[in-house]
Amino acid sequence: MIKEYYGAETFILNKDFAYILVIGTTDVSLIPGLTIAGATPELTHFTPAADAEYVLLGKCKSINTIPVSPTGIPTPALLTRASLSFINPLKIVVNAGSRILPKIPYIDLQGEPGKDIRKQALSMEKVNNIIENSIKLGEELSNEYELIMIGESIPAGTTTAMATLLALGYDAMDKVSSASPDNPKELKRKVVEEALRNLPTDPLQRLAKVSDPVLLGVAGTSLGFKGKILLAGGTQMTAAAAIINEFDKNKLKDITIGTTKWIVEDKFADMLSLAKQVGVKVLASMLDLSISAYEGIRAYEKGYVKEGVGAGGSAIMALVKGVSNNTLVRKIDELYGELVGSSNLHI
Repeated sequence: MIKEYYGAETFILNKDFAYILVIGTTDVSLIPGLTIAGATPELTHFTPAADAEYVLLGKCKSINTIPVSPTGIPTPALLTRASLSFINPLKIVVNAGSRILPKIPYIDLQGEPGKDIRKQALSMEKVNNIIENSIKLGEELSNEYELIMIGESIPAGTTTAMATLLALGYDAMDKVSSASPDNPKELKRKVVEEALRNLPTDPLQRLAKVSDPVLLGVAGTSLGFKGKILLAGGTQMTAAAAIINEFDKNKLKDITIGTTKWIVEDKFADMLSLAKQVGVKVLASMLDLSISAYEGIRAYEKGYVKEGVGAGGSAIMALVKGVSNNTLVRKIDELYGELVGSSNLHI
């Protein structure tokens, strides 16, 4: 089942598409307690590369296991790979600025890893590289596709997303989600308030100060693409949509956010109000993982992880193509079972 918000329609998804995964890191993820998208703050810098490797290969090369939370909840890349296995679209990994580079083929936007937004901005040269190169990528994809789906992997990305939305004038404080059921709102607010001090007046310089390479790469790819776009993600994608709207007021008519029910139903965030403010349509997968045989997968129903790596959008695409909830969960369990059974996963 898929829920539609703000005029979103699923019929636009009935065409061949390419899956684009934009990866990057931000030093914000090194702040203790801010994100659980990695077993430790230091390991969060390996998560995007490992996510990309797992989606493409079914295994990770950068680390000897899939990324997990400190309590062992698996990366949403597992849901993405399971969903896309029924469709097998072209998959492209785009490095916007990852501290650890994936050991697979990827497109490099010539960006740089994100800084600690409290202290340092991205260089304007790298910001321009990311935007110009991602726009070109979007233009090239237009030659082959009428639809693309863009996912993201960047630990602590909801914090930079909140800073970005606030810097662009939206009412976003405390409204972004978290990979944890205990959203560290006070810490996020403190980090963001510090980052928002003495902002430049120029919009691009503002983004260099408070945003991250992934948001810029997602926005640029969308701006260059001529067809329909499914931004596969949660509250971060409302920030990407806000950046897109900043550059091109007409572009959002071609864009829908595809997310999970765990994002739209998150009581500690307000993704739908953010989407409404920005003016972007939303689809939500109502995937039910409570029937999974594994506690690590059922944990998603308790508010862990929720979204990432294009999981919601990928599930939506599988459901649109006629894959049932039970079939999809069986596939997720099958892939997870393979990982649990391997010698290098201890969950």
